[in-house]
Amino acid sequence: MRFTTIFFDLDDTLYPSNAGLWLGIKNRMNDYMRERMNIPADEIPKLREKYYLQYGTTLHGLQKHHQIDVDDYLAYVHDLPLGNYLTPDSVQRSVIASLPTRNLIFTNADIHHAERVLATLNLRDLFSAIVDVNTIAPYCKPMPESFGIAMKVAGETDPSLCVMIDDLPRTTRAAKSEGLFSVLFGGTAANGDANASFSNWNELHGILESAA
Repeated sequence: MRFTTIFFDLDDTLYPSNAGLWLGIKNRMNDYMRERMNIPADEIPKLREKYYLQYGTTLHGLQKHHQIDVDDYLAYVHDLPLGNYLTPDSVQRSVIASLPTRNLIFTNADIHHAERVLATLNLRDLFSAIVDVNTIAPYCKPMPESFGIAMKVAGETDPSLCVMIDDLPRTTRAAKSEGLFSVLFGGTAANGDANASFSNWNELHGILESAA
């Protein structure tokens, strides 16, 4: 295997999208905007979509156009009982543990949420670092600058030695543009969105080996 570093997205990648956790987080975002910011409920979906498309995340849009306490926002939206949503996957753990690479989490969430998710999934010991939203501030995935920061944290200078695994085509597409080998999780790569795709963790080794 030619790769030395793999960046793993967190939400909807290290656990399946049908787990319901990310939907719960989105609902908490809506609640925060309605209850803490007094934004009318009927305006929130359109506003969130606008900020997501324009700035990469709802949070970045709220930072740009509203005075919010970022730490308070992140604590609120992630305040969910993870054990009700997530179950450790022994196959996934075995596959990640067998990789001969430096493995890092690269997420638009904050480190507190990432630590809780990894602990719930029994995966924390398999990752050497967490590149979170505060690490890459003022940027976020899929901004090109975010990949440069993540590589610096990993001690990498050559993007061709790095892999980005993410469930969002816009992120894998951006990673590919930056020279990383990008792998889409949970869907089929189309229109150049990624170099490869998989839904079964047992497929990951073969994908990485064949990329040589």
